[in-house]
Amino acid sequence: MSDSATTTKQRGVGRIVVSVVVCVVLIGAAAGASHLIFALEPKAQSESATRRSAALVETIQLTRGDYRPTLEVLGVVEPARDVVLSPRVSGEIVGMEAGFVPGGLVEGGQKLLQIDPIDFMRVVTARESEMRQVKAELAIEQGRQLVARQEFELLGEEVSTENQPLVLREPQIESIRARLQAAEAAVEQAQLDLDRTAVRAPFDAQILTRTVNLGSQVGPGDQLGRLVGVDEYWVMASVPLRDLRWLQFPRDGEETSNVRVRHVSAWGPDAFREGKLARLIGVVDQETRLARVLVTVPDPLGRTADGPPMILGTIVQLQMEARSLEDVIRLDREYLRMNDTVWVMVDDKLEIRETDVVFRDATHAYIRSGVAEGEAVVTTSLATVTNGLLLRRADEAPDGPAQADQEATP
Repeated sequence: MSDSATTTKQRGVGRIVVSVVVCVVLIGAAAGASHLIFALEPKAQSESATRRSAALVETIQLTRGDYRPTLEVLGVVEPARDVVLSPRVSGEIVGMEAGFVPGGLVEGGQKLLQIDPIDFMRVVTARESEMRQVKAELAIEQGRQLVARQEFELLGEEVSTENQPLVLREPQIESIRARLQAAEAAVEQAQLDLDRTAVRAPFDAQILTRTVNLGSQVGPGDQLGRLVGVDEYWVMASVPLRDLRWLQFPRDGEETSNVRVRHVSAWGPDAFREGKLARLIGVVDQETRLARVLVTVPDPLGRTADGPPMILGTIVQLQMEARSLEDVIRLDREYLRMNDTVWVMVDDKLEIRETDVVFRDATHAYIRSGVAEGEAVVTTSLATVTNGLLLRRADEAPDGPAQADQEATP
């Protein structure tokens, strides 16, 4: 091997040795620095006591009393009386009242349409003529009977009981009287058909639809229009089965539940109509599995009383008075916690109470037991709750944060 090759090899080995030494020195320096840092770090010291803040809360005081809660459900407005108007005789419509239009209000007995009465008037005249003719025949026959009776008395002949009516012409009289009765009935029928050419409203009503006009040819069974009564509307409501026992229906002399009907979007938040709970409909809705009840609302269009008009087919909110609850505590539902518990403040500490809730309406819960009158219920929402949590009323808190010392195990 030449001298130059030997020299190159020695230089490479020297570089490797230098690199290793430098790495060892750097690692040693890093290890020494880490040890020094951990050695100089301050250690945490446990104290014999810790400080913990009392939760700042607001409370309300409970009172017992007798209350009549409200059950809120939805219902659909329906007509109490709904008829499709049809004629009872055939003919051409020759007259129509101005009020017989959709939305028009008519009174019971008011004439709405007039069917051409000419043909019916002629029939009445013909039947009256026939009746007068039969009456004349009856008068003639009664005269003949009188003559026969006089002749029979003058002759003094004895006639059997069976033949005596024949001699006195009694069968002829009965025959004419029967014809007279038929003639009178025919006159009555003709007059009735004539009267029926005037189509009248069966009751106070509102016109919903009209399907005919002047000149229309109509007959029995044809639809002239649809009318609904305006004295009363029905509201069909659905009620949970568990709430039926709290409602008062009109039976056994009991006063029925009052109902307030609201339609906020159409009437505004303050307007309402008064109604009465009328019937329990003995069937459960197959889709919702709710019981159906009937509410009646008088004067639904507000003709004689102040109030917004009701519209058929709309969905309305019903506020039904429930039976009176005696000796219970009424609490806002937002203060009733999970699993019907209530947070009570006792000696500045929190107690979680289980309660017996007998009824709930839209805004309140009615509690029979679990809390007592005069106790303070916490109304403030807390992130974490546990029995014994320190509390302080907001109206008693100082300007700074409330502090409370509590012994802790070291």
